[in-house]
Amino acid sequence: MNNKTAILIFANSAEKEIISKSFLSRNLFETLNAKTIAVAKKTGLPYFHYTETQQIGNSFGERFTHAIESIYNKGFNAIITIGNDTPHLTSKHILKTVEKLQKHNLVLGPSTGGGFYLMGLKKKQFNKTLFLKLPWQTHTLNRSISKLTSTNKVAICYLELLTDINTTTDIKLVITSFKALSRTIKTLLLQSLLITKKVITYYYTVFTTFILNQPFNKGSPA
Repeated sequence: MNNKTAILIFANSAEKEIISKSFLSRNLFETLNAKTIAVAKKTGLPYFHYTETQQIGNSFGERFTHAIESIYNKGFNAIITIGNDTPHLTSKHILKTVEKLQKHNLVLGPSTGGGFYLMGLKKKQFNKTLFLKLPWQTHTLNRSISKLTSTNKVAICYLELLTDINTTTDIKLVITSFKALSRTIKTLLLQSLLITKKVITYYYTVFTTFILNQPFNKGSPA
């Protein structure tokens, strides 16, 4: 199956990512993008990186579904999709997915946020209409997929649970995990936490000062 399986890296450029995730730095996303591509190359599988310039559609669901469909149209029978915001993702996760796809039509790497960091899907299981109806980018995504596969009696295989970085809480989960993490990525994540803390402290100080400087009015005398 290997020669008929492709990796889809569905991840925007660093410039685009920091617009929606302003608490992270451009340097971090550039590092994560480079790491993700290196992980894909290490598997030996053909891979395609779809940034915002290759994506077509108005919503995330439309863009993601179109990207998957376009890879199948290239002649592949199975696709393994990954993003760029899972620091603990390794080539082993992808190769294990290839192995599991031998007996399963769908493989998911669940994320702590309720979605998934990886999806392995055979072409015969791809239903464009159903894909577009899924609650993309919500904490109920994984649950919805599980319910859908159960209803249609589709065997699904799960990988280990990992964390995507969507909030500052996710950063803390990644840093405190016992899983291996490069020194560079860990340093950049710690810097993001520090910057976020300073910003919150600044606005809290401004707000508190504003409240304290307001004239205190007890009301009209009786």
